[in-house]
Amino acid sequence: MQDQNEYLYFLRRAFDGMLDVLEDLGDELGNTRPPLTGANSVYAITYHCAAVADYWTGHIIAGREVDRDRASEFTATGQGRQLRRQVDALFVQLAADLDSVTPTAPPLNTPPPDFEGPDRELSVRGVQLHVLEELAQHHGQIQITRDLLQQGASS
Repeated sequence: MQDQNEYLYFLRRAFDGMLDVLEDLGDELGNTRPPLTGANSVYAITYHCAAVADYWTGHIIAGREVDRDRASEFTATGQGRQLRRQVDALFVQLAADLDSVTPTAPPLNTPPPDFEGPDRELSVRGVQLHVLEELAQHHGQIQITRDLLQQGASS
């Protein structure tokens, strides 16, 4: 249980960093894509991260049914405060999903072969590390996106 609390602590730090940037930018700029090919808005990246955590933890680890439309995550728009409430609710669900799992056990589901993710079989702990990997890289992406948007807004 302590391992799961520690894990959720680090997920929360990553999400709080993303959500703080989103709220600092405000909804208009937070939903704006920087002028780079293939770039995503801060809102869309944060929304995608919530879907990543929900799918990989809830479905892959815990076996819960999760309805995910990955492609739509990158075009998602909305309000930062509402997304924070959704992430708060997600953390209640993630704690329940992880409550009775053993980190060294295999997860209850396997991601489809065409899913982007590690190309090897994973334990529960391995899936958790993958989620943390995704959140850490996207948190950095959000910080760079914020800098680009603020630079463009001040020009």
